[in-house]
Amino acid sequence: MKSKKIGLREAISIGIGGMVGGGIFAVLGLAVSLGKGGTPISFLIAGLIALITSYSYVKLSLTYPDRGGTVKFINQGFGKGIFSGGINNLLWVSYIIMLSLYASAFGSYAPNLFKLTSDNFLNTHIATTAIVIYATIINYYSIKVVGKIESYAVIIKLIILISFVFIGAYGLFSNPNLSQLAVANWESPLKLLTAGMVIFVAYEGFELIANAAPDIVNPTKNIPRAYYYSVIFVIILYIVIATITVGSLPFSKIAIAQDYVLAEAAKPMLGKIGFTIITLAALISTFSAINASLYGGSRVSYEIAEDDELPHELTSKLWNQPIGLIITAITTIILANTLNLESISTAGSVGFLFIFSMVNYVGFKLHKDIKATKVIPFLGFTLCLIAMTVLIIQQYATNKIGVLISAGIIILCFFIEFFYKKTESNKNKQL
Repeated sequence: MKSKKIGLREAISIGIGGMVGGGIFAVLGLAVSLGKGGTPISFLIAGLIALITSYSYVKLSLTYPDRGGTVKFINQGFGKGIFSGGINNLLWVSYIIMLSLYASAFGSYAPNLFKLTSDNFLNTHIATTAIVIYATIINYYSIKVVGKIESYAVIIKLIILISFVFIGAYGLFSNPNLSQLAVANWESPLKLLTAGMVIFVAYEGFELIANAAPDIVNPTKNIPRAYYYSVIFVIILYIVIATITVGSLPFSKIAIAQDYVLAEAAKPMLGKIGFTIITLAALISTFSAINASLYGGSRVSYEIAEDDELPHELTSKLWNQPIGLIITAITTIILANTLNLESISTAGSVGFLFIFSMVNYVGFKLHKDIKATKVIPFLGFTLCLIAMTVLIIQQYATNKIGVLISAGIIILCFFIEFFYKKTESNKNKQL
């Protein structure tokens, strides 16, 4: 079957759609609770690390265009062994964590529009579970529908968010909370860095461009543009949204509405209508992100199994889709209903910072093969590791569960790989 070629505009929308998924709706309140008036700086710090990392992705995507994306790059840099298998397992688990984050955000926003019971806690869990089940059914029904939903959702959420930016910026000048942005209200530089790293998950979606690299037309020109334009656009968008939110609502109100703060931030300018419109945007965004990430997660598990880094059974199909789809969906429902937002966000950020540090290391290691300057990938590798370490140390004091879950997930991913390789090697010896 001939694959459809992807133009620059579609490639950019894959990157933007991957980043401006549910991330900003899920973690904005969390970022403000950690960074206070300096929240826009936290988004800038996280964005700069994503931008530096995108350089390695550009060079690797041009040299090794493959639908396996990150999985292919890791195997290229480290060979197919326990280490690369462990990292690739972590990528699949990180997809599941992202899905949990989106589902959790959907569950937080949904009860503001419709309530099934009088218990808000119950409503949140019902919505969280129902949206994952619904998106899984769509993924089983047709991948074409998933793509269609994604292309419309990207346009809708961007129109709403950009409108929010313009209306919010206009209403900001007369808002008494504008003084909250003053440097006096910023947290310490270390806390701003921690806030940036907790919400780093809001940027991880640019790596989806790597999976589309083989189909991008005029790759030499369009692959670098797709990565850099999408990441820079999202950095600016997030900084402006964070500025408007902090300048529109008192910190006390942001704390109360932490899980649906963007909808609350639209109230001062547009009242109840603004709140409803942003809530709808959040529901559309998180739903489309769940939809796309379920597909992405099942593809990752398929690629890893195909490379013999997980049992080959994962390449088998269930109802015409990789069996990884149903495993991804069930695990997402369990995580989203048992962990709080901060723990999910921390685990996701730690996972992706570790994965990106390794991709940057591959960029550094193979710099001659991929025609890259070795300074930028090495800087990305160092920054990702420093950021991950700071995040773990800072969060351990306030969110021990999130840190222990993150460490446990990484250890488990490598242990599973070690156990699988050992079992396979014993089987081969017996033959």
